[in-house]
Amino acid sequence: MTTIEPPYLRIASDIRRRIASGELAPGDLVPSTRRITQEWGVAMATATKALAALKKEGLVRAVPGVGTVVGDPGPAGRAAPAAGLTRDVVVATAMRIADAEGMAAVSLRRVATELSTSTLALTRHVRGSGELMWLMADVAFAEEEPDTTPDGWRAQLELSTRRMWRIFRRHPWLTQAMGSFTRPIPSANGMKHTEWVMRALSGLGLRPSQMMQIHLSLFAYVQGFALASGMESQARQDTGVSPEEWMALQDSRMRAIQSSGEYPVLTSLFMRDPGMDLELDTLFEFGLRRTLDGIAALLGELSV
Repeated sequence: MTTIEPPYLRIASDIRRRIASGELAPGDLVPSTRRITQEWGVAMATATKALAALKKEGLVRAVPGVGTVVGDPGPAGRAAPAAGLTRDVVVATAMRIADAEGMAAVSLRRVATELSTSTLALTRHVRGSGELMWLMADVAFAEEEPDTTPDGWRAQLELSTRRMWRIFRRHPWLTQAMGSFTRPIPSANGMKHTEWVMRALSGLGLRPSQMMQIHLSLFAYVQGFALASGMESQARQDTGVSPEEWMALQDSRMRAIQSSGEYPVLTSLFMRDPGMDLELDTLFEFGLRRTLDGIAALLGELSV
C-alpha cells in the first residue's frame, strides 16, 4: 500500500532536511512563501501550510520585519544527539502521549520535551509529524499477532475483527491516524490484517471486489465503535462522570419525556427491560455477529 504525500509535507520535509543537515542554521532565513511558490511551483496556500507545519514542530519562528527564521534549538539541540534516542523511543513516547491525551497533544515539540531533547534532534529519526503518526499506527497494529488460525472463514474473521477492536480500544487516536479509505496510510502491519482477511475469504467464490468490500465494511464497523469509545473516554475525562452516573443525572428528564405519551414504543421497551445492556463491548459483539450473518447469507446466495 502506498500513499502520495501532500505537496506541503514534501516541502516541509525538504526544509527540515536542510535544517537538520546544518545547511540552514539557527537564525537563518528559511524560504519565504513567495520563494516556495516559485521554487516548488505551488500555490501560496500550500506554501503557507508548509511553513505552518514547521512552526508547529518548533523548527522555525516568525520574526516581525524579518521573516521566518530557523528557531534556536537550545542547548540540547546544539549538543550531540541524546544517548539512547532512537526512532522506537520517539514513537513509543508519542504513543504514550496520544493514549493519555489524544492525538491533538502529539507534536515533535511535545515529544522532544518529554525526552528532554530538542525538536531538531528528533528530525534525525522522523521526518515530521505526518511520518510520526504513520509510525505510531504501524506499531499499534503490530501489538497483537494471532498465534493460531482457527478453521473456517467465520472464526477467522471473528478473530481478526476482535483483535482490531482491542487495538482501537487501547489506542482511540487510531481513528484519526488511519485517514480515509481512499487515502489510507502506508502501514506494513496494517496490511498484515488485510492479508489475513483476504486469506479467510479466499476460495469462497467471492469476486475480488466483494472480498475487499467485506474487509472495508468490517474495518469501518470497528472504526465506528472505536470513535464512539473515544468520545466516551473524552466525555469521562472532561466531566469526571461515569456513564452510569450520567444516566442517573438524566433520569428525571427522561421520565418527563416518557410521560408525555409521544413515545409509547420506547417507553414500553424500557419498562419491560429497564436494565438492558448497552455497554459498547456488548453492542460490538451483537453487531459483529449480525454482520457475519450477512456475509454468510451472501455466500449462501453464491452457492445456489
